[in-house]
Amino acid sequence: MYYISRNYKSLFNAAGKAKTDCEVTLKNLGFKNLGFKQSSIPNSAIGTIKNIFGISMALIRLPFKSIICTQYPNNKFRKLIVFVAKLKRCKIITIVHDVRVLKGRTKDVEAELSKIVCSDAIIVHNPSMKDWFLEQGTKIPIIVLEVFDYVSSDKPVQNENISTEDVYKIAYAGGFGNGKNSYIFDFDTLENSQYNLKLYGLSFDPAKRKVKEEASVIFYQGAFPSDQVAHKIEAHFGLVWDGISTELCSGKYGEYLKYNNPHKTSLYLLCGMPVIVWDKAAIAPFIINNNLGIGVSNLADLNSILENLTAEDYKQMKANVRKVQEKIMKGKFVEIAVKKALEKL
Repeated sequence: MYYISRNYKSLFNAAGKAKTDCEVTLKNLGFKNLGFKQSSIPNSAIGTIKNIFGISMALIRLPFKSIICTQYPNNKFRKLIVFVAKLKRCKIITIVHDVRVLKGRTKDVEAELSKIVCSDAIIVHNPSMKDWFLEQGTKIPIIVLEVFDYVSSDKPVQNENISTEDVYKIAYAGGFGNGKNSYIFDFDTLENSQYNLKLYGLSFDPAKRKVKEEASVIFYQGAFPSDQVAHKIEAHFGLVWDGISTELCSGKYGEYLKYNNPHKTSLYLLCGMPVIVWDKAAIAPFIINNNLGIGVSNLADLNSILENLTAEDYKQMKANVRKVQEKIMKGKFVEIAVKKALEKL
């Protein structure tokens, strides 16, 4: 059983963290890396050159009739990896991180599907994403992940004994550049007596505030590498919401939440925090059915929901989060999914 590691450019990138965590789990399951050692060279040109040589070497070394676990997207090298793996009559498992057509990045459904369903089994985020693949006529085994892991050797403990006597602190981790997550600034115009927001991420612009800073409930905390941020976030809840509106998750980022498992969900659970999520998001059933947080249809309702939340309600959510936290930090969700995929081969 094999995988091919590569260079992951940004330490601040959640997508890179998800893929490197999968590699950790594959290694723990007995998969061997045929490529160069995993790295995080920020220079695109140098990183690409390393990937070209590392992946080429790995494909030469790939044994006939073996099993290879790939991660998608890996657009520059996907066709080459699949071509050589099939030439050598290998079985291919693919962990799907993003579906570009669902994200609004391309409209060519057939072209993207052809890159994914050429596998012998695929692992997808949730039942909604599985249903989409089935609607496209996918015949190969599809395994549901439930939630991504967020591997950490040290458990974050800063939120274990956080007091609920004051207003609730709600964390949001994400990027704020190019108009992304512009809805955040609307929190100052909503009823917000029960909470304030703590923001973590790149490209926050305080000039976009809709009230003076001293009257705002929005507090920017800075940006941290993906392997450090879990120990920096201090809050009662983590927020999973996307788009441009507080009324619903709209736009291409908001629509993607109907299929996607945002990696920030895993980050919040690793931090020991219950999650506030759009109730129509694909990850919402996992959060709500396991009592790991709160589903909200409109952020204007959040204040009254928190006002009616009892200390016992919050305590029970925290207890449930602790159980999932242990699995996420040890890579157990990917481990279980890969084992199910191996059974299907």
